[in-house]
Order: sequence, then structure tokens, then C-alpha cells
Amino acid sequence: MKKNKPNILFILTDQQRRDSMKAYGNNWINTPNLDSLSEKSFVFENTYVTQPVCTPARASIMTGLYPQKTGLHRNNIPLDKNIDTIGDLINENYYNAHMGKWHLGDDMIAQRGFDKWIGVEDFQRIRSTKKEYRYVESPYNNWLKSFGINPPEIEKTYEAWVGNANLTEEQTQAGFLGHKASKFITEFPKSTHKEKPWMLFVNFFEPHPPYTGPFNGLYDPDKIEVGPSFRKRPDNGSLINKLRSDFYMSGGVNPLGAEGGDIHDTTTEEGFRKLRAQYFANVTLVDNQIGKILNALEESGESDNTIIIFTSEHGEMGGDHGMLEKRSLYEESSNVPLLIHVPELNNNKKTNIKGSISQVDLVPTILDLTSSEIPKTLHGNSLVPVLKGDANLKNNDVFIQWNGMNDRNLGSPEINRMIAVPWRGVITGNRWKLNLSPGDQCELYDLNTDPYEMNNLFNFSGQKDRIRDMAARIRVWQDFTEDDMVLPTV
Repeated sequence: MKKNKPNILFILTDQQRRDSMKAYGNNWINTPNLDSLSEKSFVFENTYVTQPVCTPARASIMTGLYPQKTGLHRNNIPLDKNIDTIGDLINENYYNAHMGKWHLGDDMIAQRGFDKWIGVEDFQRIRSTKKEYRYVESPYNNWLKSFGINPPEIEKTYEAWVGNANLTEEQTQAGFLGHKASKFITEFPKSTHKEKPWMLFVNFFEPHPPYTGPFNGLYDPDKIEVGPSFRKRPDNGSLINKLRSDFYMSGGVNPLGAEGGDIHDTTTEEGFRKLRAQYFANVTLVDNQIGKILNALEESGESDNTIIIFTSEHGEMGGDHGMLEKRSLYEESSNVPLLIHVPELNNNKKTNIKGSISQVDLVPTILDLTSSEIPKTLHGNSLVPVLKGDANLKNNDVFIQWNGMNDRNLGSPEINRMIAVPWRGVITGNRWKLNLSPGDQCELYDLNTDPYEMNNLFNFSGQKDRIRDMAARIRVWQDFTEDDMVLPTV
């Protein structure tokens, strides 16, 4: 069996920008392991999340379905038990392991076709669907205790705790997962399941905020690169984006991060640069752990029989348009890196894949690569024909959304009201982007000439026919995905 089935190593980071790697034009960051992986992988030029916030995006990655089908429109909603994930769908001969962030309900409990389960988000226990699950403590807590560190109280999130914890690299969630994933890979050939192929999902929390960590000071804030939209208020964009820009550039911070001591002076360029530099330092933190995992794969002798997929749950604004975090359809928030290494197809050579894809395509691609059955109910499409050179993405439209629901305070009553307004967006094959909302200023960007989305063309009379055509594409997609959001008249 194993000789005919490749292993699957899926590495998922949280809140990692597309431009956080050399493969996407970043020439100053230190990410040698991702750089090395990209040199033998398919590097997808534009990969879009379905919704730029944790739970909805993660559910799409795991199920191949858009949020309107999973029902996960915001954070902290458990995935319906009747919806299958990749763990349920992949060939039953696979031994499946899930490590790290889950964020789809009952985070400490093995589920969804995964044989091995290592959770990290202990605070999610209070949201368990069954009372008895609330007593299953995160293994990461024991990791902290082994260093003499008291874990956060169950009601406190890692994000609201780690800023003041002064952890070393080894003590972070990234360090914990690097150790556990490496151990799994090296020990599997000696396990009772050694004749089976394995699928391992490693789900890092970092570089998700707080914007601080053990590598603070790694990058000189004055020397890091920033683009033309850095600290530029989006004057001709949507109200929600202007409100969030005003909030952050007037000194506002993420309330959760502030609770854990992650406070920055965002009223100045100096303060914003320091925050941004520390964010990218956490990318390097994750890269170090990815290196450990890839080294373990080499040592196991399974590297030539292992498909590696690397991507992120969503991006990070990082001061662009004067904003932080995600929850925006801007490229910095919705466009993420994607590397796919398939030994028999790559021949250890880098291949750039032009065009755009959605993360709903990942599940059918994994199923195709493992000769598993692909349900016709999935929204995504297998990318294997693209990997083999039998198809391209020239005319591929990609759809993104925001569902007008929020899970926490974002800083002001005005922001909290406007974030409740839904959006639907499309990026066409020729790189135009239309964002439609029934309750805010709609947006149209030519990503060919305006990749930083600084010139909203929606109200230009010469673009009306283009807008109508793009809106029609959204409506056709809505019919296919059973999406009932009412679009504005255009």
C-alpha cells in the first residue's frame, strides 16, 4: 500500500502575509527553510482565502467548501458534525495526524478522521460541545510546565497571555509543534502503523499577533521594506476600512493583544515600523520550526515519497492602508502564500504558477494526489491538471467574502457596526477585483496597474460595464454555492 501512496505533510501558518518570503519578492527576510522548499515546489502566484478570518478560512481549507456551506461565518463556531473534512475524505488506509490550532470546535478531542491529535488552544475548552470535553487539558500546557512556566488560565487566550510571558523560541507554540511534528515523522517508520502512508497537518499559531516574540530586535525597523500604501488612509475606499485605519493610526491597538501587554505606538511611523519588524520576526520563528520538520522528513527516508503543502490561513495588514490584523478584502489580508511540492512532478525544480486559485481547491487536490474519491459536492477543483501542465489558470475567477458577523470588539462602536455589513468579491483571470457590499462604498481595483489597491475605480462612469459583468460572475457563483447574500444594484 505505502509504496503506491504518498505521504502528505500539510503545514499551515496563521496570519502570514504573501510577501513574507523570497519566493514572493521579499529580499530581506530570513526564511531559509521556506526558501529552500520553494526552490523545489510549485509556487502559486495568487492564492486567496475564502474569508479573511480564522474559523471560516480554516473550515474551507479543511473541507473544500465556502463558508455559506460550512455555516461558519465567524470565529468560535463548531463545524457541523455532518460536514466531512479531509481527514474523513482521504483514502481510509491513511494514518492521519492533526497537530496545533483547530479552531473548529472541541479543540482537544481527536475527531474528523484523524487518528492522532495534539491540541494547543487550551482556552477553547470552555466552548466544548460536551461537558466531559472541558476537562481534557492541552498537551502544550504540559510543555510549558516542563520549563517551570504556569500556563494561562483557561479563560485567557494565548494571544492575550503570550505578550507578557517572555517565552524562548523552544517554549512557544511554534517550538512545541516543531518538536512534536518532527518526532511523529522520525518515529513513524518504527510504529505499528509503519506500513501505512501518513497525512500530517501541522497548524502553527504564529505569526499571528501579538506583534512580539523571542526574536524581537532581529530586524531593524528602519531598514525593512514597506510599500506605497504603508500608513496611507484609504480615502476613496470603504467606510469600514477608513474607520479601521483611523483607529489604528490614532493609537488604537488590538484589545486582545493589549490585554497581554502587546501595546505599540501606532501614531508614528517609527512605532508602526517596529510592530511590523517584530511581526516578520515571528515569520522567521516559524521558519526555524519548519526547518526542523523538513530535516526530520529527510532523516526518516520518506522525503521522496512525501507531498508537502505550505500555506496560511489568511494574511496581515501590517500597517498597509494604516490597518492591522485581517478582516479585510485587501490583498495583504486575503492573498496568501502557497507552495506545493510533489516529488514525482517537481523533479526538485521550482515552477511558478501564474493566475489565481482559492483555498477551497486544496482538499480536492489532496484527494486527487492520493487517488482518493473526490465528492461532487465540493466547491473546489483539483489543481493536479495545472501541476501536470495540462491546464492553466488564465481564466480562473476567484471569490472572497466577508459575512458581516464578528466575534469580538474591534476597537470602537463605529467599527463594530460597520464590520457587521457583508461583502462579496471576485478577482478575475485578468486581475481586476470587485468588492460589493449592500451597506458600504463598493470597490473596484485594477490589480495590474494598482497592485496596492490605492485607486478605487468603482464610481468611474467608464467602468460601469466592467462592474456589471463582474457582478454577474459573483451572482453565478452564488447560485453554484447556494449563497443568499443580496448584492447591491450596479
